[in-house]
Amino acid sequence: MFEELAKLEERYKELEQFLASYETIGDKQLYNQYARELSVLKEPVALWRQYQRLSKELEDTKAVLEYEQDKQMLELAAKEAQELGEKKAKIEERLQNLSKGGEDNDAGRDCIVEVRPGTGGLEAGLFAAELYRMYTKYAAKKGWAVEMMSSNTTELGGVKEVVFSVKGQDVYKRLKFESGVHRVQRVPATEAQGRIHTSTATVAVLAEPQEVELAIEPKDLRIDTYRSSGPGGQHMQKTDSAVRITHIASGVAVACQDERSQGKNKAKAMRILRARLLDIKKQEEAKKVARERKSQVGTGERSEKIRTYNFPDRRITDHRINFTLHKLEAVLEGDLDEISDALIKASEEKKNE
Repeated sequence: MFEELAKLEERYKELEQFLASYETIGDKQLYNQYARELSVLKEPVALWRQYQRLSKELEDTKAVLEYEQDKQMLELAAKEAQELGEKKAKIEERLQNLSKGGEDNDAGRDCIVEVRPGTGGLEAGLFAAELYRMYTKYAAKKGWAVEMMSSNTTELGGVKEVVFSVKGQDVYKRLKFESGVHRVQRVPATEAQGRIHTSTATVAVLAEPQEVELAIEPKDLRIDTYRSSGPGGQHMQKTDSAVRITHIASGVAVACQDERSQGKNKAKAMRILRARLLDIKKQEEAKKVARERKSQVGTGERSEKIRTYNFPDRRITDHRINFTLHKLEAVLEGDLDEISDALIKASEEKKNE
């Protein structure tokens, strides 16, 4: 933990220098990116610096106890050492909670969202595409920036997979509860007899990590290039621009082919891989601290059916907090704040119990 904190402090110093440079000040997007990252690091770095100061003071006080002969001075030094030790222990506990907890630490992060069809065949792919559209509409309403990372579509306009990043104020805080299985109940466009079907799509929301948080050695990666299966004609790919990166130890693999540049595809694939590996790491740490915390807001496991979109009744229900709205169309057009606010409130109430 202390090695990680030392790295965070170094990154914090770098960010302070970046934010003071003319180059960064002249680039609004870059400045905002660095400012958000700095705000995330502010609390852990402040606590780490306080911990270091207390450790030095405690060390000096203990040294006094070894050579001091005056009885009154010894009593004062012993009392001070005890108080410093108690303060240090409290700071260390807070640092451990920050390093394990993740949720509060990640609140100011940008994120990567992955949407995939679940059960339901072609209808599931169409529903996954609607969820992607819902999130992009929501992002536009909030003033967030969306960047396509990877996509794979079906012949009917659905998706087999879509991965995109979202950047902006409170992005992860508002989207993190979207992780899980989303269920739709409706008459599919693919159904000729007008029967209501149930289909699902899965959503994974990953906090986008900074490089300092997760060291990935080049020797731990296998990078393959291949020809993209893009459109034909004048746009036909003539180079092996698609990239697949495999993390050998975990077996996690990411492929990107949306860009014509191999370098850009590699950069996007690395961002997705880093986010997935950090998510795995945090899940493993959470299981060591406690068995996945059960609450009204749920554990965040991908297998949970977290929400149902019922088209016949125009009803949307979040099962984790028994929250129902009869505003299905509005929600699908990106009006997610009411649901998001309810989930955030339920989570905060659970923490305060």
